Amino acid sequence: MSWAAVLLALALMLTDDRWRALERAGVLGRERPADDDAAPPDPLAVAAALDVFAACLSSGMAVGTAAAATGPTAPRPLSNVLSRAAELLALGADAGAAWADTETRDRHVDALTRLARRSAASGAALATGVAELADQSRQDAADAARATGERASVLIAGPLGLCYLPAFMCLGVLPVVMGLAGDVVNTGVV
Repeated sequence: MSWAAVLLALALMLTDDRWRALERAGVLGRERPADDDAAPPDPLAVAAALDVFAACLSSGMAVGTAAAATGPTAPRPLSNVLSRAAELLALGADAGAAWADTETRDRHVDALTRLARRSAASGAALATGVAELADQSRQDAADAARATGERASVLIAGPLGLCYLPAFMCLGVLPVVMGLAGDVVNTGVV
C-alpha cells in the first residue's frame, strides 16, 4: 500500500466532511450531494447577482438575455425568478406578465420584480434601478452584520463583568479599604 493511500485513509477517518476530503484528493469530481439548505446563505450573494444583472443590462443586453445570463449563478430565490422571467420573455410573454406572481421571502427579490414590472410599464431604464437595488442590498447586509456585532458585544459584557468584577473587588478595592481601615484603627480614631 502506498503512502498516498494511507494518508488518504487517515484524512477520511479524521474529517467530518468526507466529501470535501475526497474532492481534495481528486477521487471525486466536483459533484456533491445537494445540501444547499444546510449552508447559511451568503448575505452579499443577492447584491453580487444584482450587480451582474445591472452590468448585463448596462452593456445593452435585452432583459430576457440578461436574466438568462445571470440566473444560473444567482442565489436560489433570485435564480428562480430570473430563470422564469427569461423563459417567459424568450417565449414572447409580456414583460409585466413575466415578472408577475413571483412572491418570495426575500424582499430584495420582490423589489426586483416590482422594479421590473414598473420598468416594463413605464419604459424607464431597468439597469439603474437594479444597480441601486444592489447597493441597498449591500447596505442591508452591512447593517445586519453591524447589528450582530453590537448584539454580541452586549452578550459578552455580562459574563466578563461576572468574572472581572469580583476579581477587581478582591484585588483592587478590598486591599485599599483594609489598608485604610488598619490605619484608622491604629490611629485610634475609632
